[in-house]
Amino acid sequence: MTGRDRRFEVAVTGLGLLTPAGIGVEANWETICAGESVARIDESLAGNPVDFVCRVPDFDAAALLGGRKAARLDRVNQLALVAARQALVDAGLDPTDWDGTRVGVVIGNSFGGCATYEREHAAFLEQGPQIVSPTLMVTAPVNMTAGYIAIECQATGPNFVVSTACASGATAIGLARQLLESRSCDIVIAGGTESFLTRTTLASLTNMGAMSRRRDDPAAASRPFDVDRDGFVAGEGAAILVLERTADARARGARIRANISGYGASADGFHASRPDPQGGGAERALRAALADALVEPEEVAHVNAHGTSTPLNDVTESRLIRRVLGDRPAVTSTKGVIGHLIGAAGAAEAAYSVLAVQHGLVPPTANLTSQDPQIEVDVVAKAPRGLAVDVAVSNSFGFGGQNAVLVVTAP
Repeated sequence: MTGRDRRFEVAVTGLGLLTPAGIGVEANWETICAGESVARIDESLAGNPVDFVCRVPDFDAAALLGGRKAARLDRVNQLALVAARQALVDAGLDPTDWDGTRVGVVIGNSFGGCATYEREHAAFLEQGPQIVSPTLMVTAPVNMTAGYIAIECQATGPNFVVSTACASGATAIGLARQLLESRSCDIVIAGGTESFLTRTTLASLTNMGAMSRRRDDPAAASRPFDVDRDGFVAGEGAAILVLERTADARARGARIRANISGYGASADGFHASRPDPQGGGAERALRAALADALVEPEEVAHVNAHGTSTPLNDVTESRLIRRVLGDRPAVTSTKGVIGHLIGAAGAAEAAYSVLAVQHGLVPPTANLTSQDPQIEVDVVAKAPRGLAVDVAVSNSFGFGGQNAVLVVTAP
């Protein structure tokens, strides 16, 4: 129980999205609502058992950030910086005009700059220690994304990165909400970023059986809730939200896309990579988020599911949704379109939940041709569904049994 007698509202006043669905909010929403996977064979992964992924299309870091700045950053940081810039423009905020001591940054990330680590390690093995870049330690560590955003935006309030695997982006947004409620700051730049599409990381995920091996048809590989699903497809991207107390946003005349009204978190305490088959930890997070938002289960109209397209997750999650929320919510998994963004997934899916609330439209789940009979929830497929969404839930669950759930409501 939260002990609340009234809901604490956090406004989403800005969105920045760079995902495999495109660069920018409009491109993302159009692609997500089209419900067609963007997975493709990737020549840089030739020789790996799984050589198809979902990459951010047409991303030119040098053009968007400047050549010198882009060269100093890992792709995971490049994506986040561009998304943060987009989000601030969308929010109508100019960092030169604000009190930076009242602006926080909370970013979710899992792998850090693993491409930079791999490149420098290869150079070390081939040419020796003298060749390793002195910038490695300010490029690849997971904390650096939040640091670079703070430097760019002169955001000198609370600043940190959270790493709860596939729940990281949602955890970051939830913690940002708590910072605003405690009045530790007035604005928080929050979300997630990930770029882990390297040969080593994908080989490990393949060997543990987490990834789809549908190499003959990559675009059909990510198929959440489908009876023929066989694993997830890896993706990259960044999703950044600008968050403010709703009362403050209204006072400055900001457009409010939606509110983040509840957050719940928990641990399964069960297994390093498999979900608790009873869904106990996830259920605690979901019920905590509903309680935080002062929302009754029957009020939830839409669930953006974690929906990984793995055999275990999809059944466990669907049973959780039905047990707690019943069969009323329209359920979707946007991972069918863009794959699994790991540390950025929860933030991207929160952003899509915000857009579903804003537009009254639930995107379809890509590649759902025959729903698994064990999955007894209303999964949206084939085409987007027009629906008044006053309350949406976004689920995020990660390796290590880490769970985060957000409640998104209409302003």
